[in-house]
Amino acid sequence: MGRRRDQLELFTVPEPLRVGPAPASPALTALAARLPAGVRFGTSSWGFPGWEGIVWDRPATPAVLARHGLRAYAQHPLLRAVGLDRTYYAPIDADAFATMAAEVPDDFRLVVKAHELICMARVPSHERHGALRGQASPWFLDAAYTAREVVAPALAGLGAKLGVVVFQLPPQPAELLGGPVGFAARLRAFLRALPAGPCYAVELRTPQLLCDAYAAALADTGAVHCLNVHPAMPDVPVQAARVGTHGPLVVRWMLGRGFAYDAAVERYRPFDRLVDENPPVRRQVATLLRAAAAAGRAAYAVINNKAEGSAPLTIRALAAELAEPS
Repeated sequence: MGRRRDQLELFTVPEPLRVGPAPASPALTALAARLPAGVRFGTSSWGFPGWEGIVWDRPATPAVLARHGLRAYAQHPLLRAVGLDRTYYAPIDADAFATMAAEVPDDFRLVVKAHELICMARVPSHERHGALRGQASPWFLDAAYTAREVVAPALAGLGAKLGVVVFQLPPQPAELLGGPVGFAARLRAFLRALPAGPCYAVELRTPQLLCDAYAAALADTGAVHCLNVHPAMPDVPVQAARVGTHGPLVVRWMLGRGFAYDAAVERYRPFDRLVDENPPVRRQVATLLRAAAAAGRAAYAVINNKAEGSAPLTIRALAAELAEPS
């Protein structure tokens, strides 16, 4: 049936919309086979034409990749997860999730970012927010809204392919969130009220919130801290030491030090090569992944193009680091 479906697609999908996986070398396939089964690497979204020859087998536009690239992406030997960024800007429905689930193997997982207005106390003055600009977010840590608009559609559409729901809190003054202790109390109540089942990860960009009360709130509710490589936050080993080890390990390598987001985009586009390699961070992330695997913990490492210049090439380097004997 699978072959027949593939043959039919050759006739029904127009040539410009067909994109397949880049051929995997024997060395890449062998590297993937040496990785711990519980470790999943993925990139932060996938619609990047510059990955031709790395992930894609041919030139493709962002629009084509957005609609047809996930199936090809999921055939890369090292890519067993993907970060879904579009859900940060607006929730999507169960049918949209189901469409993505149909494109990937059973062992593949999606790391879903929750809607940004759940994660910020005040709405930024950005035109996309319309009348809400500059106002208090009506859905900040609102468990009912989160369950209805984020968790229920993701569970219904993805099922077992839902890996993690990430609450990425942008940089914001700690006092706006009630201070570190007040924020931790509110976070605990929020997490307790969410539906049981998914792994929930909280990603901070305000380092003052990374305190004992925060760690206790996560431990009490079974949620985890999303370790993040970002200029606003301490190094990931420092974060890990403050929150302890329970549940899956979730790491996101978003942005190197010394760059703002827009500057990194301009420096690294089209994301087809490593520009600013960072072996120390690779070693830190690989060490955390190795320890998680040894402890039998599931582990997710989601990498952004703004980490070193090309997310899939950073993943290849990380995989090589992880596969080396400790």
